[in-house]
Amino acid sequence: MAFVKRLLAKESYQPAKNTVSVSFAMAPMFGSFSFGGRGKAVSRSSSVPGDLCKPEPRESKQRPKPAKMATEMWVLVRPLRGLLAGSLLLLAVNRLCSFAIPISSRYLINEVMYKHELDKLPFILGAVIGSTLVQGVTTDVLFRQLSNAGLRFITELRIRVQQHVGRLPISFYDANQTGAIVARIMTDVEGIRNIIGPGLLDFVGGLFTALIALVILIRISAAMTILTLGILAVSSLFLRKVFRVLRPIVRERSRINAEVSGRLTESVAGVRVVKGYQAEENEARVFAEGATRLRDNMASSVAAQSFLSFCSIMILGLTVALIMYLGVHEVTAHRLDIGGYVEFTLLLVFMAAPVALLVSVGTQLTEAFAGLERTSELLNELQEDTEPTRTELIGPIVGSVDFEDVVFAYRPGQPVLHGINFNCKPGTVTALVGSSGSGKSTIISLICGFHNAAGGRVLIDGIDLSRVRLGSFRQQLGVVFQEPFLFDGSIRENVCFSRPRASRELFLRACRIARVDEFAERFPEKYETIVGERGVKLSGGQRQRISIARAILADPRILILDEATNSLDSESEAMIQSGLAHLMEGRTTFVIAHRLSTIRRADQILVVDDGRIVERGSHGFLYDLRGRYYQFYIRQHELESNLFLAPGEGDRFA
Repeated sequence: MAFVKRLLAKESYQPAKNTVSVSFAMAPMFGSFSFGGRGKAVSRSSSVPGDLCKPEPRESKQRPKPAKMATEMWVLVRPLRGLLAGSLLLLAVNRLCSFAIPISSRYLINEVMYKHELDKLPFILGAVIGSTLVQGVTTDVLFRQLSNAGLRFITELRIRVQQHVGRLPISFYDANQTGAIVARIMTDVEGIRNIIGPGLLDFVGGLFTALIALVILIRISAAMTILTLGILAVSSLFLRKVFRVLRPIVRERSRINAEVSGRLTESVAGVRVVKGYQAEENEARVFAEGATRLRDNMASSVAAQSFLSFCSIMILGLTVALIMYLGVHEVTAHRLDIGGYVEFTLLLVFMAAPVALLVSVGTQLTEAFAGLERTSELLNELQEDTEPTRTELIGPIVGSVDFEDVVFAYRPGQPVLHGINFNCKPGTVTALVGSSGSGKSTIISLICGFHNAAGGRVLIDGIDLSRVRLGSFRQQLGVVFQEPFLFDGSIRENVCFSRPRASRELFLRACRIARVDEFAERFPEKYETIVGERGVKLSGGQRQRISIARAILADPRILILDEATNSLDSESEAMIQSGLAHLMEGRTTFVIAHRLSTIRRADQILVVDDGRIVERGSHGFLYDLRGRYYQFYIRQHELESNLFLAPGEGDRFA
């Protein structure tokens, strides 16, 4: 095996260290909730030019046990057990018919050719033609049924995996690239189709045929059969070791493909950044390195497959030569007639066929099992609502939110929130103020249930959020981000994303309140106008108005405004403020804003510094207190009144 390992050995690739991961564009309902990049659990900012991203996390490095793999495979294919049982029955008929030619050849030679019993020829020909017809029909039925079943199986599995991934916690998206997740859903699942398809049919059929051929061969000549079996047994052990070398290569290919797809997704999504910094050449280099790694991996696989082909040909050649030698001695010793020798030779091909099939079908099944391992790892990730403590379904909420001595850490031993306490009454507005990294977004993340508190409690209407099934809670939650995420669809589809079955009257009302109608009605296609990926065909203010309309249509009880107007110009902000004011009416609202002038009417303002609430109260109270909030307010007022500062330059002081 040392030769095989040297043959397959490739220079290992070491990714550069100056790389970062990518944010997942949109978790099922409310996105990754990065909140402008503050309070990160794991760095997920957009990639900067650099070498290819680090390998996917959450990949188990231990090879799954065969028994566990068999169990997981059975769980996946169990719904098709009826089809598989019927297919095995047809397969048995198909393979039994395939023995008509080798068996009839003995009678053709001995009875018809040597003894000239021509009356037996029609029966022999009829048996061959009839069995061939049955074999052809069953092959056609098996191929069609299993191929279609494989396609249905893959489609259903993809849907299942996507639904499962959509319900995974935010920490999963923090740890994985967007493109890598997409590759695992689309590419890895595709390989499993070989488990239910023509590849499996050929492999199982070959084994079944080999067993029948073995029984007949022993009856013809036990000595020649035993010697042949010895050669095939030794060859099978050797090929098994080769496949042990091949399997990690195939699995590594899936991982490399996911990495390359992930980086390519980043590069395409961030094309404006790439072009803005003239990084096209660097991105081309990074992709070329990834594509080269993928090529090298596939070259290793090709080398292994060609080596297997060479071995199988040599094994068959040596076996045939041995049978020729032994056959001559058996015939000359009158222990075997000519017809029996021909029959033995033909049946030997049937018995040796699985060895040849291992080269092609074995590679397909290796890829299938590698995809099964990675898909099973994905399906074994725990969904948000599968935590044992989340057992309560929360009904319509009033909107009371309480933090009781809440402590939180993204990494063990490194808390970012320390003893947070506050109460928000239903229908009130609470503003969070503080410098970047102070913990504002982490507080919001806990309110949304994206993370669980390490200590203390987060209460919604007096119910501990850690015990609530998040699906029943988040349907009463609305979010407006600083950078709204729009899908590549129509204006209507994006507004109705939060409530797909909303009536046209409710849809138009939301658009009117958010002032979406002012620009949508001017388009030739009106509300059916395609906005482009992430809404690139619209201005920032138009995208934000659509985001606000989406939140209005959702009619949430708790509303999160994450710097909803911070990146807009004064004119766009003025247009949006009326929509936001209507959206906030009667709802418990949390506002993160760097422009302190936008939160002066908040019922309470929480000043967060280094993970602690250092001040709280109304605008007037905090202003008169002359503390941290006062410093923020005065500093920002001075900066915004200085005409020599570029817009937004003072934001870093807030």
